[in-house]
Amino acid sequence: MYHEQVPPMKETKNLAPEILLHIAKVLNLPLHGIVAVIELLDDGGTVPFIARYRKEATGNLDEVQILDIEEKLAYFRDLTERRETILASIAEQGKLTDELKARIEATLDKSELEDLYLPYKPKRRTKATIAREKGLEPLAQYLWAQQNTAEPLETFAARFVNAELGVATVDEALEGARHIVAEWISEDADLRKALRKLVFDEGVVVSRKATDAVDEQDKFKMYYEYSEPVKTIPSHRMLAIRRGEGENVLYFLIEVEPERAIAIIQRHVLRLKGDWTRQLEMAIDDAWKRLLNSSIQGEIRLELKRRSDTEAIRVFRDNLYNLLLAPPAGPISVLGIDPGLRTGCKVAVVDETGKLLDHTVLYLHTSKHGNDESVPKLEALLRKHNVRAIAIGNGTASRETDAFVREFLRDKGIEGVFSVTVSESGASVYSASAVARQEFPDLDLTVRGAISIARRLQDPLSELVKVDPKSIGVGQYQHDVDQRQLQESLETVIESCVNKVGVDLNTSSWTLLRFVAGITERTALNIVSHRNEKGSFHSRAQVLEVPGIGPKTYEQAAGFLRIRNGDNPLDMTAVHPESYPIVEQIAGLLHSSVEQIIQQPQLLEQVDPKQVSAGTYTVNDILAELRKPGRDPRDKFVAPVFHDAVREMADVEPGMVLEGVVTNVTKFGAFVDIGVHQDGLVHISELSNRYIKEPSEAVKTGQIVKVKVLSVDAKAKRIALSIKALSAPAARPVRKQEKPDAKPQPTMDEKLAALSTKWKVRS
Repeated sequence: MYHEQVPPMKETKNLAPEILLHIAKVLNLPLHGIVAVIELLDDGGTVPFIARYRKEATGNLDEVQILDIEEKLAYFRDLTERRETILASIAEQGKLTDELKARIEATLDKSELEDLYLPYKPKRRTKATIAREKGLEPLAQYLWAQQNTAEPLETFAARFVNAELGVATVDEALEGARHIVAEWISEDADLRKALRKLVFDEGVVVSRKATDAVDEQDKFKMYYEYSEPVKTIPSHRMLAIRRGEGENVLYFLIEVEPERAIAIIQRHVLRLKGDWTRQLEMAIDDAWKRLLNSSIQGEIRLELKRRSDTEAIRVFRDNLYNLLLAPPAGPISVLGIDPGLRTGCKVAVVDETGKLLDHTVLYLHTSKHGNDESVPKLEALLRKHNVRAIAIGNGTASRETDAFVREFLRDKGIEGVFSVTVSESGASVYSASAVARQEFPDLDLTVRGAISIARRLQDPLSELVKVDPKSIGVGQYQHDVDQRQLQESLETVIESCVNKVGVDLNTSSWTLLRFVAGITERTALNIVSHRNEKGSFHSRAQVLEVPGIGPKTYEQAAGFLRIRNGDNPLDMTAVHPESYPIVEQIAGLLHSSVEQIIQQPQLLEQVDPKQVSAGTYTVNDILAELRKPGRDPRDKFVAPVFHDAVREMADVEPGMVLEGVVTNVTKFGAFVDIGVHQDGLVHISELSNRYIKEPSEAVKTGQIVKVKVLSVDAKAKRIALSIKALSAPAARPVRKQEKPDAKPQPTMDEKLAALSTKWKVRS
């Protein structure tokens, strides 16, 4: 794979062949696919478009692989740019040798590149600088050379005693020389690399409680005296320690045995014994304690932060992806309730398209007769607007409100209407946002919240894209990680989800349209404006009439836009307009029309893909899409059923078996909403009977699960749950030497009993 020749690439922002080969090796991807992706990205291609419609060029690389290539591309372009700056700086100093230039050009690691530049980097005045000003560099070079001469070190060092330059004694001269040597040691690129590896492989993160620290809720109690190897500490614990340090409750160090570090330096520096050896040993000790330890520790701290951030963001991405692709209830009329105690429950009814029809307030929990007064109002709304579902926010008073609604539906004998509790995380953020004000300028914030809750049931994706994903509540330590990296990563997830599902061009809001591949926020607003002024779109090609949409934007976006009941039935599918001629060719092979194929997808079973003049990946994708034209890729909606007797935490008892919804998946387990105000935790050890490395292997956000209550701690507000306790133990794997139908082997007790009988017979 890695011996392919590098195909010719465009001149702009080109990468060296050795970098392309390195990317191919690191990502374990074919070189031709990597080069194709880079060219497509440089040509303005978006990741969803390349992954879906350029499979022939890339060799069927998926979104994750293309994103990995995009990330590596950015890294190595930054490295290349930095390398040119460094080479120019060293050359300007007149110190760029052929050997140094070759090393700089060969490195593919930013840290190593900076290590090579370190000796030539402009720096502040140091002890070594002062020693050089005193003329002590030749003495330092004498120590560094380690060559036997007739002249003893003491005699040679005496030459550098100069009161006018501030060197009064031989000891002062040697001390200054050691400072220079220590700096040389600290700037050695190979040595720094070896020490970084030592600290990463053998270092230990040690956290302690800061003096006079106040930790009112004992949030960081487990980290008051805590240690864990750098190499294995998981992201959530590292982030917790960093947060404790940020709140001045903890401080942490990275400790490594100094003898191990000094031994590495000595092997690197000491070559020959002589009267210089003691001086070099002192310089080595000084270099580690004063210069290298803090510097390397700082680099490892940054690496730990980067690693923890990346892992936390990955968990956030996975949770958000599952949440956005949660099954929609679909285009039905919904009554949304934003529960409240003192101010009442705000109610909003939306039609099949999410348009507000009516709103009111139900005072269920503020007076003795609140329920009696609310029943006729609720019944009238249901019958007037033909409501099919009731969505209840899961905030304050949600369980009481849910109980009222269920009792109401049962007492009134209302069939065909179901109620469900919906996560309202981020709904208040939406209510106060510019988007909400633009949609409903005359409505109160709480009514906007009820509308959002109703729409979340209809289509979680369409509604949640209006909210900053950091407000949805599926992340972990999200405020502690790199915010720019987090934002970019989450937007990539949203874009992926939106394009996976597709967007209805005639009904979608601009907030959803802006995530379609190639479409910007301004273009999305232009689409909605054009739609409002000139009516619905009847074909995808009409989008080219919208200001800001040219051929390139159309190419990227068209396949992800859907038009129901348009002029061309293919406009409601994921088939790209550029492939319409291929569909017509398929129809010709079947002696049918495109309309007939869509209405009778079973006809496609007669098609031989080899007869179609297009790439294999393209033909297979088209056939797969035509077999289920316009079908939503998300799972079918199923409403969770909470236990009627469990409304408050006090109602939860160990041993109960309850149904709930996974609200968040972390590195250490999953949180489950079981219908009370406090989510329960299923620790990773209680998720499955089989071994799992990650909780995400067993559950995902939004999944409905059955759990058994293990324990309840009302004071700490903790509920421990188990999924494993309700599932059958994993089957014992059959060993290779065993056959499935082999006779069962005797147990140890049976063997001992047999031996006992045998000895009795003998005696």
